[in-house]
Amino acid sequence: MSTQADVKSIDTLAFVKAAFASFAHETGQAVSECEMQGQRAVDWITVDQAAYWKAECRKMTELVNKALKDLEYCKAFKKVGNNQPSCIEEKKALEKARQRLARAEQKAEAVRRWTPIVHQQFREACVRLVRFREVIDVDCPRAMAQLERMLKALDAYRQVAAPTDGSGEGGAPAATGPSMSRQLDEPAASGAPPAPQAEGGATS
Repeated sequence: MSTQADVKSIDTLAFVKAAFASFAHETGQAVSECEMQGQRAVDWITVDQAAYWKAECRKMTELVNKALKDLEYCKAFKKVGNNQPSCIEEKKALEKARQRLARAEQKAEAVRRWTPIVHQQFREACVRLVRFREVIDVDCPRAMAQLERMLKALDAYRQVAAPTDGSGEGGAPAATGPSMSRQLDEPAASGAPPAPQAEGGATS
C-alpha cells in the first residue's frame, strides 16, 4: 500500500469549487424565475381572466336587454296602421348582442373549468422542483465545504519543507515536475535514508 500522496494540481479543486458556486447561484435564480413566471401565468388565468370574462358577461347581458327594449320600442311605436315594422336594424343588434353574450359565457365557463386543473398542474411542478432546490441549497454547499477542507489540507501539505540536498541516495537526482510527494509516516530521523518516491518516480 502506498504511503505517499501524488497531487498533480491543487488549482483544479479550486476551479471545481468555483464552478459549484456558479452553478448554485445561476440555477437558484433560474428556479426562482420559473416559479415566479408560473405563478404569474396561474394568476392570469384564474384571477385576471376570471374577472374579465365575468365583467364581459354582465356587459353583454346589459347589451342584450337594451337591444330587446329597442326592438320592442320599434314594434310598438314605429307601426303605421296595420303594417308591422320590420325593425331590421334592431333585430340585427339583438342577434349580435346575443352572440357576444354567448361567447363571453363560453369563455367564463372555460376559465372555471380550467382553474382547478391549472392549480393542480402548478402544484405538481413545484413539487418536482423541490428536489432540485435541495441540490442547490443543501448538496452544493455541502460539496463546496468538502472541497474547501480538501484545499486547506492540500495547502498545508504543500507548505511542508521539501529536501534541499538536490539528490537522492546513491547520487540519483531527486524527482522533479508538477507532482508534490510527502512521506505520510512520521518524518525520518536525521541521517536516515530518504523515503521512497511515489510510484512512477525515481527509486532509491
